[in-house]
Amino acid sequence: MKRFIIDTDAGVDDALAILMALGQKDVKIEAFTTVSGNVGVDKTTANVLKILDLVGQDIPVYPGCPRPLVCPTYDAASIHGSDGLGDAGIPASKRQPEGKHAALALIDLANQNPGQLSLIAIGPLTNLAAAVTLDPELPGKFAELTIMGGAIYAKGNTHVTAEFNIYADPEAAHVVFERWPKVRVLSWETTMAYPFNGEQVKGFFGMNTPKAQFFHDIYQNTLGFLREKFHQDLLFSADGLAVACALNPGIITAKEDHFVSVELNGSDTRGMTSVDWFGLSGQPANAEIILEIDHARYVEMIEASLQ
Repeated sequence: MKRFIIDTDAGVDDALAILMALGQKDVKIEAFTTVSGNVGVDKTTANVLKILDLVGQDIPVYPGCPRPLVCPTYDAASIHGSDGLGDAGIPASKRQPEGKHAALALIDLANQNPGQLSLIAIGPLTNLAAAVTLDPELPGKFAELTIMGGAIYAKGNTHVTAEFNIYADPEAAHVVFERWPKVRVLSWETTMAYPFNGEQVKGFFGMNTPKAQFFHDIYQNTLGFLREKFHQDLLFSADGLAVACALNPGIITAKEDHFVSVELNGSDTRGMTSVDWFGLSGQPANAEIILEIDHARYVEMIEASLQ
């Protein structure tokens, strides 16, 4: 049984990723930690609780950092909706989050289960940076860390060269890449190489299950945004793809180990993930960069999660 903690800024993409994680066999999600990102942490926490209502599972949810370490808050409500779930009117949950802060929960859970838990981060890395600052030995207590983040070829999804999760808190990302011995990275460019086309999206929506209906309802705003930007019906699933690679690394068909640093300055480069592709810095590799995946197997994982 593989055991995971998912750190999330639960928007629509995170919601699909969470549904997929909760729908896999031989996988146990021990806890969720939430962070500000797509929307504020109060809403990302509420969204995880709503998803747990949908699937009928009881898993602790620990609210985390309400803002980045240093920079002003930057969100994606224009894409994810003001509530983070597409303003689809999903009823509020009666469940309550835990009282412990996410950073402290990460430390406690790792200490209670040394080497047994893997961590997946699909939002800004603020909680992880706070936790590793409080406990510098924390990276060695997790089996592995997988993140959705970074633009390995500087083709990000913000107004500069950066990907959203890194750009939303560059200082936190800098701390994580500097102090974690190896981070598995699912970048925005790899995400863009594996979209769901219009027919696949229709197939997901047409599965006639409560999960598929939930997926349909929360994604309408995002689909409209993508249709406007790309002039076709398609769907990118960055967070889901990162989670899939963590749950089932066998779907990764090409990867490379390199040293990655995070740019903290520059009006057009702040938050950029700089990859030393040729090892010229002399720095040891701190990232396993996913380059290609088995998309058919990923589609199968999504379909299974929506049953």
